This record gives sequence, C-alpha cells and structure tokens, in this order.
Amino acid sequence: MLALTLLGVIACSGITWYGGTLLYALLRWVRDYIVFVCAATVLAGWAVISYFFISRLVRDTQMVLAGAEQLVQPGQAPIRLPANLKSVEDQLNLVRERALRDAQAAREAEQRKNDLVVYLAHDLKTPLTSVIGYLTLLREEPDLPPETRARYTGVALDKAERLEDLINEFFDITRFNLSHLELELQDVDLKRMLEQVTSEFSPALREKGMDCALDLPQRLRVVCDPDKMARVFDNLLNNACHYAYPNSTLRVEGRQEGERVILTFRNAGRTIPPEKLERMFEQFFRLDSARGTGTGNAGLGLAIAREIVEAHGGSIYARSADEQVCFTVILPAEGGL
Repeated sequence: MLALTLLGVIACSGITWYGGTLLYALLRWVRDYIVFVCAATVLAGWAVISYFFISRLVRDTQMVLAGAEQLVQPGQAPIRLPANLKSVEDQLNLVRERALRDAQAAREAEQRKNDLVVYLAHDLKTPLTSVIGYLTLLREEPDLPPETRARYTGVALDKAERLEDLINEFFDITRFNLSHLELELQDVDLKRMLEQVTSEFSPALREKGMDCALDLPQRLRVVCDPDKMARVFDNLLNNACHYAYPNSTLRVEGRQEGERVILTFRNAGRTIPPEKLERMFEQFFRLDSARGTGTGNAGLGLAIAREIVEAHGGSIYARSADEQVCFTVILPAEGGL
C-alpha cells in the first residue's frame, strides 16, 4: 500500500493539472483525505483477501465433508479431492479401504454364522429323531429283553448327549457375540492345570489310539483366570483330537523365558496351508467344513481361545509343516501381567 501511494505521488507530480478537470478535483480530494483513503483501501483489500481465503477454506471443507460422507457407504471408486488436499484424500481412502475390508469380513462372518446355524439346526433333527424313536420303542414294548432294552437306552443316551453338544454350540455363538470378557485373576500353577486338563482328555485320545506326552518344568506359574485359561487348553486339545493322525502322540511342552511363559501343543496331522493358518483363529472358520458339525466343532474354539489369551496380555499362533501342527501360547509370567 505504501509502495502504491509513493508511485502515485511521483506520477502525479510529473503531470501539469488544470483546476477545471474532474480528475484534478478527485485527486485533490484524495490528497486532503489521504489517511481515510488509505484506511479504506486497506480495509477493502483485507476484505477481498479474507473472502478469497475463507471461501477457499469453506470450499475445501465442503469437499472433505462430501468425501467423508462417502465413508458411510463406501464404494469401490476412490475419493477424489483437489491437489492441495492430497494428504486428506490419502487418509480418507485408507479409511475407505479399511471400511470395505471390515464390511466384507463382517458379511463373511455373518454368512458363516448363518450357515453354521443352518447346519446345527439340521443336525439337531437326527439325534432328536433317534431319541424319540428309541424311547417310543421302550414305551410301546415293555417286554423287550434286558440286553435289547439296555442297548436302546444306551443309544438314546448317546444321541441325547449329542443334542447337548449341539445346544452348547448355540450358547457358544451367543456368548462369543454378546458377552464381555471379564477376568478373575489368580496365581495359577500351569503345570498342575495342564496335567489335569490332559488327563480329562485321556478317553478321547484313547479312542484314536493317541497318547499325550507332557514336558513341563517343576515351576510354571502365571497370573490368569483359571477357568478361562482351562478353556483355552481344552479347545486346543479338542482341536488336536479332531485333526491329529490316529495312533500318534500329542506333545505339550512349556518353559519360561524371562517374563514370558511359552506353551506349545504339537501333534502329527495333515499340513495346513498358510492361507488357512492365517484364518484358523477367525470366528466360525472351520478347517474342514464337512466335519464341523459332525465333530461338534463350530469354528469357535480357536477364536475364543485367542480372545482369552489376548485378554491376558498374551498371544497365540499356529504353524504347520511336514505333517506337523504346532500351536504356541505365550503368556506373561507370574507378576508380568
């Protein structure tokens, strides 16, 4: 503004002015009110510049909001913003891609759950029909030989227990989706817990000709919720019973490294492809969908195990090679949680 004023004074000084002209009167008025003119010019310039930047800010904000609105129902087309908003565009597209992946994962999980419910509902009919049929025979033929009556009763009991397993699967689905995991922490001897849990699986292991070998130190203590941690071990052993080769050995090993306790559950079994290893801990994912409901495996055991382990501040992962499957559980040692 000062430079323009100086240039104007210099230009006007080099010109001969005549009093009768309109321009002379205007310039004389400007000279007399130079402070007012300068102030008005500065205010006008400030208003113009402010309008330019504010309008630009409003326009950019509106475009960012429009891009953000696309995140409500993200599509395959990327979000486009002006070049000066490139960083915002990149962030919005990252969120869009994450939302698309989450939505796809949610749809797949919902579809797997729906399929599982259909399978379980279908499987409920078979044991229920058997229970009703055998109980009807027992009621309608009171003179059956004791051996036949005992056999019918045993079959009905087996089918009723199968019904109980399937109903428990429904409860697992409900708990997994609706419950909030709360821990009741205690000082626990994992050596004794693993010995107890593996002994409970002895009948199931014997049915497949398997045995269990424990390699645990004398002291292996952690601070954990014993009921929930027992469920982790139960799910891992149950998974091994379903998928290990018959007449093989299930090896459970444990050791403490610094402030970590590392447990491994190793069994001989079909090598699991890497792409399935990454998904084994997803809810409702079953390694063998054809065997899922027949064995009582709803695809929740490993997902629940991971949730429990992570709630304890630990981690769980699986490896498979050369017809060996190994699950590793890492927990904070006593006092490390």
